[in-house]
Amino acid sequence: MRKLTGFIMALITIGLILTGCGNAEQEQSNKDDQSTEKDSVNIGMLKLTSSAPLFIALEKGLFEEENIKAEATWFEAAQPIAVATAGGSVDVGATGITASIYNMVAGGQQLWIVADKGREEEGYSSTALMVANDSDITKVEELKGKRVGITQTGSTFHYMAGRVLENHGLTLDDIELVPLNSIPGLMDSLKGKQVDAVLLNEPNISIAVEEGYGKVITQVGEEIDYQTSAIFYSPKFAENRDLAVRFMSAYEKAVKYYHDAVLIKENGELVKGENYDEVINIIAKYTDQEPALIEKGLPYIEPKGRLLEEDIQTQIDWYAEKKLIENKIDSSEIVNTEFLEEALKK
Repeated sequence: MRKLTGFIMALITIGLILTGCGNAEQEQSNKDDQSTEKDSVNIGMLKLTSSAPLFIALEKGLFEEENIKAEATWFEAAQPIAVATAGGSVDVGATGITASIYNMVAGGQQLWIVADKGREEEGYSSTALMVANDSDITKVEELKGKRVGITQTGSTFHYMAGRVLENHGLTLDDIELVPLNSIPGLMDSLKGKQVDAVLLNEPNISIAVEEGYGKVITQVGEEIDYQTSAIFYSPKFAENRDLAVRFMSAYEKAVKYYHDAVLIKENGELVKGENYDEVINIIAKYTDQEPALIEKGLPYIEPKGRLLEEDIQTQIDWYAEKKLIENKIDSSEIVNTEFLEEALKK
């Protein structure tokens, strides 16, 4: 009897030990599942070539490497992206920097400009001032009294037109500025000679030249250094510093991948990098355009994703002088490069 009792007790003890091990394994499994659960990030953007680093990060799993589940929300225009970012409808916005964004911040809304997403840079075709192919106009000074087409009042095109004119001793008061609402509207107006000149971006510059109805007077990148578009953080997203820095880590890797593939120069000429075809095809996939069209215009983005910080204040001052923003703000109220710099240190 004593032997039987001892045997039963031994079985109970073993059972308790095995149960404990099972519980411990389950607890560890739960912990592992929690540790691998990805942080969701919603990115608001347009299907533009300047969003290439984001396309690359999505396509090549760079966000996943930072334990981020990134999803794109597609927009049809720039301003709604800024509004959605400031309101927290999206965590990250990728769009152009316009007067309306500065007005939002001046009015009490908050969002942060955190990294480069495209700029006008000497030696790279991005945006140009164009006239009809048979126009007698050959230089900026000859635009005095002429009709110049832009997209919208307060847009990046408005700013570029004003700054280029000023470089040549003119002001916006010396021309008739014609808002045409869209890029196709600009192209049609140039082709139909409804205006004397327009601002156009790539690949539309190349299309107008190749189709024989437009010629370039000057490249904006030859005239000014200009931060045209950026990555924005919503206030709530910026508060989660660890996640905000991890997002920048993925973005910075993608920027370098893009730069090394399509923006490298040798002896002053662009050369195809090792991953050129791959990057072109990724951009084509996300923008729903043919690769040959993508190759006509690849915007410059700083290799580490750094902003032209001083240019943000230059823009604010210019818009304020032209009464396009109601209350002048300091760039420190909208620019925060700490997330990128911390990511670069990792």
